[in-house]
Amino acid sequence: MTTTPVEVGTPLPRWGVAAVDPARMKVLALLLRDPNPIHFDVAAARRSGMPGLVNQGPSNMAMLVNAVQRAFPSGRLTGLRMRLTGRVLAGQAVEVVGEVVEVGTSPAGMTVVCRVRLVAEGSTVLQGEADVLLLPDEGGVDDTEH
Repeated sequence: MTTTPVEVGTPLPRWGVAAVDPARMKVLALLLRDPNPIHFDVAAARRSGMPGLVNQGPSNMAMLVNAVQRAFPSGRLTGLRMRLTGRVLAGQAVEVVGEVVEVGTSPAGMTVVCRVRLVAEGSTVLQGEADVLLLPDEGGVDDTEH
């Protein structure tokens, strides 16, 4: 593993999915007990005015969490503030981009605030901030190719 020192402006490694899988969306709808058919029935989604199946918001947030955890593998996510600004459709490519916007210290270790965005087909569909606690032995962003 290689690391980049953490400072304001340090970019997070890009993380993405080549195509959001509609079969996984259906499974997640069942696990979440989400009865909204826009997540698993194309005809119902289109009747609702959607161009196709819509990925669940919690799944979109999980992608941001995955990207932050990949950047700080031994860090602890201590806060997450998100705002949905669009939607992700089945089959779309998505990418998480982000950067460190604040670095501090606490009795437990270094604290980092990351500004993150989920981008689908060039549009930001979810954005917010993630707070991470880095323990004393963790001092950088994992920039290893994954």
